[in-house]
Amino acid sequence: MNGASREALAAARERLDALTDNTSVDAAKLADELAAVTALLDREVSLRRVLTDPAQAGEAKAELAARLLGGQVGGETVDLVSGMVRSRWSQSRDLVDATEELANTADLVAAQRAGALDEVEDELFRFGRIVASSTELRAALADRSATASAKGGLLRGLLGGKTNPVTERLVVRLGIAPRGRSLEQGLDSLSKLAAARRDRVVAVVTSAVPLSDRQKQRLGTVLARMYGREMHLNLDVDPEVLGGISVRIGDEVIDGTIADRIAEAQRRIGG
Repeated sequence: MNGASREALAAARERLDALTDNTSVDAAKLADELAAVTALLDREVSLRRVLTDPAQAGEAKAELAARLLGGQVGGETVDLVSGMVRSRWSQSRDLVDATEELANTADLVAAQRAGALDEVEDELFRFGRIVASSTELRAALADRSATASAKGGLLRGLLGGKTNPVTERLVVRLGIAPRGRSLEQGLDSLSKLAAARRDRVVAVVTSAVPLSDRQKQRLGTVLARMYGREMHLNLDVDPEVLGGISVRIGDEVIDGTIADRIAEAQRRIGG
């Protein structure tokens, strides 16, 4: 997002945080309603253009949103969306992206309240690895001829009863409405959003064998010192790295594996 949209999203995040700070607000219900609004705005192109038209007064757009949503969703959702359409957006599509983010964040708030945010983060990461390793699953979810109901049923069958309910809701929504993203990309975005709930950075750590609790603690401490922020470790085991570890934080890779050193030696010999 650029310019006006970035400012509008920041304001929307603040309003959501203020709302969900009140524990009497049902965060899971709020997430479902915001997801329904996302689907509406994604489907109705002309509506989102009207609601983001800079030539229209913000209050008029807010009143239109309230009329459309009133009786369909709760008052908290109406207030949030009304506040969003009062803001200026660089592109109409940005409003949909922002509403989707708020829906996912509300679900993560529900997990955080239940003390399950770490669990949800880990499950999103592990499911991402499953998707990455399964050509059949990726093909089934990317099949344009398959209905949303069929895709949702597939994901619920894989996750139902095996993961936290928040994880299941997030993944099913993503699988049903990827909105131009691959499932892997969407899961990565969800993992980052979950980490941001505690202002943490996600580090993907790959090692030849599982790390001990002591090793994980030491690595987390070292990385937190390096980056100046709390670090959440997503752990992956890959025997092909032979030894050592590889750490990926965003686009940055710290590779200390034996396989990498062998590859570097081969490059030098070849050069």
